[in-house]
Amino acid sequence: MTAIDPTAHLSDEQIEQLGRELDALRDEVVSSRGERDAAYIRKVISVQRKLEMGSRGVLLFSLFPPAWLIGTAGLSVAKILENMEIGHNILHGQWDWMRDPKIHSTTWEWDHVSPAAQWKHSHNELHHTYTNVIGKDNDLGYGIMRVDEDQKWHPFHLGQPLWNFINACFFEYGIAAYDLELGKNLHKRRRNNPEFRARAREVGKKIRKQVLKDYVIHPLLSGPSFLTTLAATFTANLVRNLWSHSVIMCGHFPEGVQTFERRSIVGETRGQWYLRQMLGSANISGSKALHIMTGNLSHQIEHHLFPDLPSNRYGEIAPKVRELFDRYGLEYVTGSMPKQVFSAWRKVFRLSLPNKADRARTRTPRRVEERVAA
Repeated sequence: MTAIDPTAHLSDEQIEQLGRELDALRDEVVSSRGERDAAYIRKVISVQRKLEMGSRGVLLFSLFPPAWLIGTAGLSVAKILENMEIGHNILHGQWDWMRDPKIHSTTWEWDHVSPAAQWKHSHNELHHTYTNVIGKDNDLGYGIMRVDEDQKWHPFHLGQPLWNFINACFFEYGIAAYDLELGKNLHKRRRNNPEFRARAREVGKKIRKQVLKDYVIHPLLSGPSFLTTLAATFTANLVRNLWSHSVIMCGHFPEGVQTFERRSIVGETRGQWYLRQMLGSANISGSKALHIMTGNLSHQIEHHLFPDLPSNRYGEIAPKVRELFDRYGLEYVTGSMPKQVFSAWRKVFRLSLPNKADRARTRTPRRVEERVAA
């Protein structure tokens, strides 16, 4: 977070006018949704399912190295597509307007150990409402990392580069624990809470289902290729976890992304909410293939502005959103994936150590937070 307020040049009326322009842009997309968009998501789902089935078929012969390589690569891509462009976006309600019960946020269950209903609560209701608000947005460091100077430093943070790497490798399990708010609910009084216990049972049930599918049934069907298929499935899940973790890091943690105090959202207007989404997100530049493989979260800024618009529209509206940034004098944080990954990891390492300010004070209010709260 910079000490200089990036919104100091904007009046209250300008901020509300910005909000009105973004509302108009959203209305424009909503009114134009149609068969082209429906055909897109149906095609992606069809391609993903064929790729997964074909890859699992090839892995029945994974004892042979070429089959292992082709099957593992295909299954990795299929799992990434299912989680990123399909599952994440369907669960956001981006395709609910189609009224297709098979492609709807209330019926979709994804290839992930976190139950869809729990993920929607922690992600859609909490993260997207309280984006980058310290103490309100649990995505801000996932409860295991310090990713902003105004988060209190503890000796535990010395190990956060390691915690982050472990979290990346087993990201789907980290998300399940995060959805359960496992850290605070492990306290004896909390873990005996009936609601928490019910949610924990749901996670356990989903984990058993995923493990049975990936690590028991499919390898058993491979017969003599049991061990190599087991290794291939583990590798595909690892690749999917590392990829999705990297995409999320690029969209939320690079240098230039802003954070906010709790008091900054008291009485927040529509325009101020939009402004917080704009300041609290970052994009990834790249090819159309990269955008699809990231679930179009490479357009993280556009996604945070309009989380329920069809993901295939983010690329179309990105130039219009960037023009608004330029016109209102705001920084549109974007860069290649290597650049954004490096920036995010550099912050993780840098903030794992206390600085002079950490030792001298507990918290200093920042001008940008006061401005957004005004």
